[in-house]
Amino acid sequence: MPNKNIVIIGAGYAGVHAAKKLAKKFKKDDTVSITLIDRHSYHTMMTELHEVAAHRVEPDAIQFDLRRLFNRTKVKLVTDNVTHVDHDTKKVTTEHGAYDYDYLILGMGGEPNDFGTPGVAEHGFTLWSWEDAVKLREHIENTVAKAATVRDEATRRAMLTFAICGSGFTGIELVGEMIEWKERLAKNNKINADEISLYVIEAAPTILNMLERRDADKAEAYLLKHGVKVIKESPIVEVKENEIVLKSGETIPTYTLAWTGGVKANSDTEEYGMEQARAGRLKVNEYMESDQYDDVYVVGDLAYFEEEPGKPTPQIVEAAEQTGTTAAKNIIADIKGEEKVAYKGKYHGVMVSIGARYGVADLMGLHLSGWFANFVKHMVNLYYFFGIGSGYYMFKYIEHEFFHTKDKRNIFRDFLTRYGNVLWSLPLRIFVGGFWLVEGGSKLWGYEVWENATSSISNIGQLFRGIGEDSWLVSSTVQMDFPWLQDATSAATEAAGDWADPILSEMPGWFAWIMQIMMPTPEIALFMQKMMVFIEIAIGLAIIVGLFTWLANAASVGFLIMFTLTAMLGWDKLWALPASIALMNGSGRTFGLDYWVVPFIQKKLGRWWYGKEQSIYQDK
Repeated sequence: MPNKNIVIIGAGYAGVHAAKKLAKKFKKDDTVSITLIDRHSYHTMMTELHEVAAHRVEPDAIQFDLRRLFNRTKVKLVTDNVTHVDHDTKKVTTEHGAYDYDYLILGMGGEPNDFGTPGVAEHGFTLWSWEDAVKLREHIENTVAKAATVRDEATRRAMLTFAICGSGFTGIELVGEMIEWKERLAKNNKINADEISLYVIEAAPTILNMLERRDADKAEAYLLKHGVKVIKESPIVEVKENEIVLKSGETIPTYTLAWTGGVKANSDTEEYGMEQARAGRLKVNEYMESDQYDDVYVVGDLAYFEEEPGKPTPQIVEAAEQTGTTAAKNIIADIKGEEKVAYKGKYHGVMVSIGARYGVADLMGLHLSGWFANFVKHMVNLYYFFGIGSGYYMFKYIEHEFFHTKDKRNIFRDFLTRYGNVLWSLPLRIFVGGFWLVEGGSKLWGYEVWENATSSISNIGQLFRGIGEDSWLVSSTVQMDFPWLQDATSAATEAAGDWADPILSEMPGWFAWIMQIMMPTPEIALFMQKMMVFIEIAIGLAIIVGLFTWLANAASVGFLIMFTLTAMLGWDKLWALPASIALMNGSGRTFGLDYWVVPFIQKKLGRWWYGKEQSIYQDK
């Protein structure tokens, strides 16, 4: 079979899904090459742009490096701008190279549509890219800071008025974030939060028109409750530097208009010579393939395919993922000589977060609002990372959304946030580490020697005179009171007495079954006994010096649970269990070796597994 070159333009939701699907299918097929071209070296989580724009998360939280997504796959990454697509010669030309293709996937997505409204390009802010989000965020912060020093009341009021055009997903999610952010903006700049005004301006008579009215009405009621002014049936006809003009002639003084009023196809495709439909989207058939050109597929927001007469595929993430997967399946089918599959959109609903703590959702007829709606949105986002096979970014998402937030801007408020000084856990760390050193030391020297040596400071020297006969290292008897081992030891009953007032009077049957599998004979039990001495001392030392503190405390938790289930842990030692759990929150980063070791290992392992991140990819 001759070699096949697949070129994908655009690393959005659709392009990434298509590339992942193709890379998995042709993983071991050297006759197929896959090249992913994008002007950026990263994939942007477009659905969370509002979180960056309104400072809920940092910019890197929604920026996913392509090397981390595609390292150890056969996908070649190219960071470049596509300048021309020649369908006759099947060649993609970029500013810095050219790429032959047998199959082409166009997935460049859309861009804001201002419908020719005067002044939007010059004075408005869009929210359709990572750069847009950062630019808007910086503008808002700078504008509020300047307004705080302005004495003219009208100018100050205009500077502290923030207007959003459009009441779709993006507009409502942005204003929802602004509701929560304005308290922090006011505090940082020493102004009253009530001075900050928020507007949503919509040309239609209703907002959130992709939702059922009962869901949209809940969202609108939430906005009104929190002081947002919702103006409907009021198209914006002009945007000026310090005001916007409505069709009615009314003006709203503001220095900030975020335009989220519409989407059109990426204008770069105008040069590709392909038939366009509504809003510049490119026409495709049910296989996501161009009717004009063989082996050219269009996916995501760029694709126009009517699932029903007059009803094109929606410009949502699920549709992008599914169109990307459909295109990939049909390229695979064509290469394999199999029958192609038609696109069948399966949409599970829509979700709108209105800030970090409230949302509305319609999931296949299940209507949710409030906390749970946002929780479901987080689960959907986590599932997205599962779908593209990125455990790393799934973990980072959990960090950004649940542990690294401020001002109670997550669904759990500040209950899970780890912003705090772990210095105060240092005494507890030393205490828990000492607990394990005592446990391991008593087993190493033997209980009698250890008890005498530690009874007073003057007796410490006895530890240097050798270990006792009951040391777990030299003892030939099993020190654990397990019924199936009792015949082989005369010390079991006596040893069991070392754990006073056990929490459990006997092992649960299911756990005894597990332990019998792990230690079926006295020989294995004796080996495990000796290993336990070194493990307990290692845990203690690691916790005290703050080295691999999370793992050491996880081991501490595991062993304490195991000792409890084996009926060997007394109530007097149970305190170490919650203490160990508490120390899993980065306690080794202050006066601990983890301050240096963990970042070093993360860097080295990340570089080894994912490769080196670069601002420009030019894979050959």
